[in-house]
Amino acid sequence: MPYCETQPGSFAVTEKTAAPAPHAPSSKRLEPLRQVDAGVLSIAYYEAGPADGPAVMLMHGFPYDIHSYVDVAPQLAAQGCRVIVPYLRGYGPTRFRDPATPRSGEQAAVGADMMALMDALRIRRAVFAGYDWGGRAACVGAALWPERCIGLVCVNSYLIQDIANAMAPLRPEREVALWYQYYFQLERGRAGLAANRREIARILWTDWSPNWPFDDACFERTAVAFDNPDYVDVVIHSYRHRFGLADGDPQYADIQRRLSALPAITVPTITLDGEGDGVAPATDGTASATKFTGRRVHRVVSRAGHNLPQEAPEAFVAAVMELIKA
Repeated sequence: MPYCETQPGSFAVTEKTAAPAPHAPSSKRLEPLRQVDAGVLSIAYYEAGPADGPAVMLMHGFPYDIHSYVDVAPQLAAQGCRVIVPYLRGYGPTRFRDPATPRSGEQAAVGADMMALMDALRIRRAVFAGYDWGGRAACVGAALWPERCIGLVCVNSYLIQDIANAMAPLRPEREVALWYQYYFQLERGRAGLAANRREIARILWTDWSPNWPFDDACFERTAVAFDNPDYVDVVIHSYRHRFGLADGDPQYADIQRRLSALPAITVPTITLDGEGDGVAPATDGTASATKFTGRRVHRVVSRAGHNLPQEAPEAFVAAVMELIKA
């Protein structure tokens, strides 16, 4: 596995080696689901493994669901981990407990949701692991509540949003891949997502994971999660808030204030990039090195795309277990 490792003040450039092709889709399902009241949500989640094992929070991204971990969760459970895989707010059977709660998708909210779930399940410490929205939740938790975090596994490195500088343009070739984020700023985009949530997701899956041979059954198993009645509102708010174009939920104002300082992550961390990621191109990790002040390892997984845990589950499992064994 190619990697670069940092101690405070040092960094090594990533090397690249061959790795297996992305996993073919599995037909398995993560079931049965459990449901628990946690903070403002009633969270649906899958749990596996011994109750007294080291806990692992596996957080999915947009537009995906818990089945990104359909091969990761059983492997971790078989190695003695207590595995928790929740549906994020706006996905699957997870619901807001109060109809009046703002349908926020901001980074502070998804981070707070993960911590509320840990509290509800009486989990004191866990490995935080995720990608995309779930990676952001994991980064938020690791940065603000390091005493609750055994270690962090995150795809695409440091994912806490720099909202104050969100309007600074990227190079044009990078902007093209983010079309959906700009589309969602418009009411036309909200209407488009409401009418075409599956079609938009399928385009993104194809573009973001060009080497992954997912099939219709694999896609539909996840796509039903987008039928959640809050999906559109949460997604639209998430992408408007990240550009500073929508107000946050006041109950998360203090968390967001702390995140605006772009806090460093002090816990042991393994960051992963997919070499075939079509939305967040793989890097050598140097640009984010200063944000990890503890031991940090960065790896590039050959051929894997954006949905890395489902495409390269062995690489993801290995990263989690490395932190637990350490």
